[in-house]
Amino acid sequence: MVGFLGKLLGRLNTEDAAPAFAAPLAPSETLCIIGDVHGCDTLLSHMLDHLDGRDEVARVVCVGDYIDRGEQSRGVLDLLRPRDDADRFTCLQGNHEEAMLDFITDPDGHGRRWLRFGGLQTLASYGIGGLSEQSTGDAVTEAAAALADALGPDMMNWLRAMPLWTTSGNLGIVHAAADPTKPLEDQSGHALKWGHRDFPDTMREDGLWIAHGHTIIPEARAAGGIISVDTGAYATGRLSGIIAYPDGRTETVVATYQGVSCGYP
Repeated sequence: MVGFLGKLLGRLNTEDAAPAFAAPLAPSETLCIIGDVHGCDTLLSHMLDHLDGRDEVARVVCVGDYIDRGEQSRGVLDLLRPRDDADRFTCLQGNHEEAMLDFITDPDGHGRRWLRFGGLQTLASYGIGGLSEQSTGDAVTEAAAALADALGPDMMNWLRAMPLWTTSGNLGIVHAAADPTKPLEDQSGHALKWGHRDFPDTMREDGLWIAHGHTIIPEARAAGGIISVDTGAYATGRLSGIIAYPDGRTETVVATYQGVSCGYP
């Protein structure tokens, strides 16, 4: 992870990246890309309240990882589900949503991985306890059934049907990364949700910008064909987003427990 982050931060250095990636950012509408929420419902609520007051923002895209690690995964999903709209509000699926769904489908096969991954916090937000990261057998089977029941069929179907990518103009938005040699429609689900080894240091040649979360960086950035928005909300208390304008401008939006601040690079 350290090596990946180092490559990514090097790629985002504008002095190095600008000569290699010349395509200007040109989304088809003004939109905000929100980073990994990870159970921080208060931060998400602050962010959404702020964006609700921004009439110029025509669309919001969340990059996934709504659950785990933070304490209020249920609250996050309950905030997002009613807002989902194909034209105005898009929720992508992250690797943590995939891991939870795998746990529900096959708790014996995927239980310990997800519990170590932050699943204990998600279960607790639904009032399901009595497990540890080492739990197996009947304990995880019963927890998976209880979680499926607590989520309900509508929420489960929504989580399963979440798209893995979306676009606006020459901006592609994914959870983790994209193979820089392939168009988005030819990407593997693994690359989009878990990352791709060539993403941080190989420039795309098709002029497509890629916005992503998944990898924590100190501050949200937009440079060199990449927009990165995961600032580790569950650990830092800062949920970040970037508003991208059709004229190529970007604006950083940061929600903290004290409120929301905005700035231009």
